[in-house]
Parts: sequence; structure tokens; C-alpha cells
Amino acid sequence: MKKLFTLSILAFVIISICLSSAAAAEFTPKKEYTMTINVTNTYAWGMGGQRWADLIAEKTDGKIVVKPYFGSQLLAGKQMNWLQAVAEGSIDFAVESTINSSAVVKSHNLFSLPFFIKTFENLDKIENGESGKMLFDEMERMQVIALAWGENGFRQVTNSVRPITSPADLKGLRVRVCPTAIYDDIFKALGADPIHMNWADAVTGFQQGAVDGQENPYGVLLPVSIWEYHKYITNWNYLADPLIFCLNKKLWDSFPDDIKAAVREAAEEAAEWEKAYARRGLDGDISINLLKDKFGDEPEVLDQVAYVKSKGGEVVDLTSEQVDAFIEATQSVTDKWIDIIGKDLVDAAIADMNQ
Repeated sequence: MKKLFTLSILAFVIISICLSSAAAAEFTPKKEYTMTINVTNTYAWGMGGQRWADLIAEKTDGKIVVKPYFGSQLLAGKQMNWLQAVAEGSIDFAVESTINSSAVVKSHNLFSLPFFIKTFENLDKIENGESGKMLFDEMERMQVIALAWGENGFRQVTNSVRPITSPADLKGLRVRVCPTAIYDDIFKALGADPIHMNWADAVTGFQQGAVDGQENPYGVLLPVSIWEYHKYITNWNYLADPLIFCLNKKLWDSFPDDIKAAVREAAEEAAEWEKAYARRGLDGDISINLLKDKFGDEPEVLDQVAYVKSKGGEVVDLTSEQVDAFIEATQSVTDKWIDIIGKDLVDAAIADMNQ
């Protein structure tokens, strides 16, 4: 009896291997897969997407070829539509911001709760914790497989009028913001006039003086030479801007296990590099050392804040008391958006950050 049982198990294993091999043999990749990226390859974000595509080709021995399309080319510049396009399969892969999916996936506004996260440590705890898993699980239900977290960075505010050290300093300023409801609420609460512009139009808006200010991470401020338009930069870490390395679920399900493993491994490696590149000089030497020691990479600009200052930018670092004034001014926004985002998710994020 025991011998018969053992033989049955062996037969099952052999059949499973054969079926798996047959499935792998039946898989025929497309000649080329598409990837959407909102920015160009001069940004850490864009470089991270290119790195993922390159690593996929390397780790699959050229079987899977992914072509990045920068500047939301595949979306005709409509950056907010990326998730729907990936979910329906008209675009295969994406390295995209949670901000640009937050109108469709309300839970992604978690990262835009004003002054909720504030530190890299808290952001990492969320992404690697239960709340991060909840976000990835929700995306899978929406037919998008998320494989890794990248980073655009904590968003800072810049303007051409005056230093910003209190909510009163924002009063009346025309500030370019991403076209999302929570951004409108935040800047209206602070007395500013939020102006919607897709990023493809934003720099032109700065050049023409159509807006007084904007908010973005250092990984964006440097490539656009923000000091040429806005002299004043305030570091306030008011919200985080994570990126998601992801792809269409039906496409993912069609991949054999070895291809899945290679694509995931490539995403994790590219995302780790991209996050370190985006953070360099902003978290002490942590990301700089990671780039040097693990990736053998030493970017020309290591201290991003010092670089902006060297170009004439006037940088303000807020005190804890000054930050408290902004928190108080936006408390009504936080109260409103907790229910929209989902209290269970917000509570899970708080628990993660308290770990």
C-alpha cells in the first residue's frame, strides 16, 4: 500500500512537470511589449523604467523585449489614464506614480494625505507592510499586477514670488498641481490657487509664467532646472510619491513560471536602484552607499539639495513648529480623505509606521 502511494505521488509529480513543460513550450512571446512612463529618461523614474526593460531582456535571454515609451506617449500625454490602459491590456507594462492612478484607485491617495508619512522610514514601513500588501492586492483585483515599489520622492514646493515658511505665504499663489481632487483640497486649504496641468505642459507653463509655483520631488527639480523659473524651494515632505513597477494581469498569467520569476526579479532590482538614485543625498549616505557598493554606480550629483543651492536656489527647511502650522491648516483635508481612502487602509498604514 505504501509503495502504491509512493508511486502515485511520483506519477503526479511527473505529470505536473510534463504539463508545466508543455505550457512553457506553448508560450510564444510577442515580438515587443509596450511600457508607459510619464517622464523622460532624464529622470530617475524614466531611468528606472529603462533599467527594468533592459534587465527583463537580460534575464529572459532576449525572449521578452519591452520597449519604454516616455512622456506618456502611448496615452497622448494623458498621464492620469495609465492604469485603465494597463488593466485593459492596451499597454503591457508601466512604471507609474500612484498620484496618476489615484482618481481611479482611491486608496492610492493614502500617499497624498498631507503630512501623514513625512519620512523615508515611514514610507518604507508602509510599502513593505500590511498596508502595502493591501494596495497591491487591490491592484490585482483591478487586473494589474504590481511587482515592486519605486520612488519619485517626497514632494517639495517651489515658487518665484517669496520663501514659503507658513500657510500665509501660500495665500494667492497660483500653484501647478497634478489634476487630482486631494491636491485641490490641500492647496485651497492653504489659501493657494491650484492650477491643473499635465506634466507635459508644466515646464512650458513655468517658462511663460502661467503659474507662480509648483510642487515636486528633487528628482524632478534637477532635470527641469527649477531654479531657472523658481528661486524659492521649501522642503516640507508634505506627501510622498511612490512609483509602481507593474503589468497587465492577463499578460502576467500567460507567462511561464521562469519568465514570471525573471520579470519579478528584474522589477525588484530596477526598483531598488531607482529608489536609491531618487533618494541620493536626501537620506544621508544610505542611498549613496547602496548605489556605490551594490550597483557600482556613482552619479555626478550626489547631494541634490546642495546642487540646487549651488545654482542659486534659496532652500528653506521648516522647523517642527512650522510644519505643525501646515498640519493644522490641512487637518480638514485629512479628516475628509480618510473615509474616501478607506479607514481600514489608513489604520493599517498607521500600524505599519508604528512598528
